[in-house]
Amino acid sequence: MGTKYSKATTYVTDTMSYHVPFESFRVPFVALQEATNNFDESLVIGVGGFGKIYRVLLCDGTKVALKRYTPESNQGLQEFQTEIEILSKFCHPHLVSLIGYCDENNEMILIYEYMENGNLRNHLYGSDLPSMSWEQRLEICIGAARGLHYLHTNAVIHRDVKSLNILLDENFVAKISDFGISKKGTEPDQTRVTTIVKGTVAYLDPEYYLSSLVTEKSDVYSFGVVLFEVLCARPAMDSSRSRKMFSLANWAMECQKNGQLERIIDPNLVGKIRPDSLRKFGETAVKCLADYGVDRPSMGDVLWKLEYALHLQEPVIQDDPAEHSTIPNRDQINDFSHVDDSSSAASIETSNWDDIYIRDK
Repeated sequence: MGTKYSKATTYVTDTMSYHVPFESFRVPFVALQEATNNFDESLVIGVGGFGKIYRVLLCDGTKVALKRYTPESNQGLQEFQTEIEILSKFCHPHLVSLIGYCDENNEMILIYEYMENGNLRNHLYGSDLPSMSWEQRLEICIGAARGLHYLHTNAVIHRDVKSLNILLDENFVAKISDFGISKKGTEPDQTRVTTIVKGTVAYLDPEYYLSSLVTEKSDVYSFGVVLFEVLCARPAMDSSRSRKMFSLANWAMECQKNGQLERIIDPNLVGKIRPDSLRKFGETAVKCLADYGVDRPSMGDVLWKLEYALHLQEPVIQDDPAEHSTIPNRDQINDFSHVDDSSSAASIETSNWDDIYIRDK
């Protein structure tokens, strides 16, 4: 990294037990004040666990996303340092790029490449954005898997894999973001770390939650939840649904077991998924969600299987795709008579379970 704001080499350390030199891109606070018109609220494009996110045009014409820490945040100095630590050391086409940071005047500000198409979740549900094709969804899953595989081969465990943390650039290339609670092994092949449990409830590996031992297989579990989000275009947890359907992962796994996965897919994909591609994708997601990490595939295996699912989808059906698909019509998609809906989840007040953040047990 280097621009007119670059200074001498700086060392940032934290409890991750490694010490990384990197060429600093420390941006003066006054420059960010100027670029944001003193942090004009009209530039805010979202609020994350760290603080407000601004869309900013720097003086050299570079469009960036700027995260500014707020005291009400559930993150802080450790997450700020870890984010800089990870992204200054590791660079990959499927990891978001850190452009710079500011730590003047008790500020904690992170500056990233701007991701034109936002996060994956908004393209699946909860917005008016156009529906993505199955091929496009597979490409996004493959890109995210490549990013996670790269992290795991470098002994980094993300710990907060979710659709909100998979960002899409102007070409819909997927990039993993938000490394504030990531863990780095002290040895190149160390991917097992005992730690305070952190993460997002809807995606949290149950084995990690019970044991406090996080491994790369914890990321694999979380990614399995994301895969079913991509297929079904539904939240990972939804309190508006019955207890049976409250957890998307549990519901989808049961449907897969009963040979009924096609009944809960995104209605926009009706007749557009080749049966073999759906089968391979569903099998892969279910294996990611195994109760025990030892029974889950590595991210490298997941990547290979997703690429194969895309290969199975590639032959173009020129005639009526519905004749070649096991996917039911839209009326059947909306028929949940086969699902036990007798148990109410009304006692659960929040509908934003994929935003609930675990700080400790």
